Amino acid sequence: MTISDDLTQQRLTELEVKLTFIDDTVHALAAADADQSVRIAALERMLRELRGELSTMRIGQADDPHNEPPPPHY
Repeated sequence: MTISDDLTQQRLTELEVKLTFIDDTVHALAAADADQSVRIAALERMLRELRGELSTMRIGQADDPHNEPPPPHY
């Protein structure tokens, strides 16, 4: 092998190492993205449930306050 061949082989090896690192990073990011999607979906579901509960509470309190009996101390 000549010096040029050795240099080319060295550069090729470095590129393969970088490509492996990039590939691992892409897989890790894809896994993190999937995990975040699951968490976001769960949070959205909880938010919908809380909004429903809040709406139910508001409906229960929507009575006219003038129709309520006075507090016991009156």
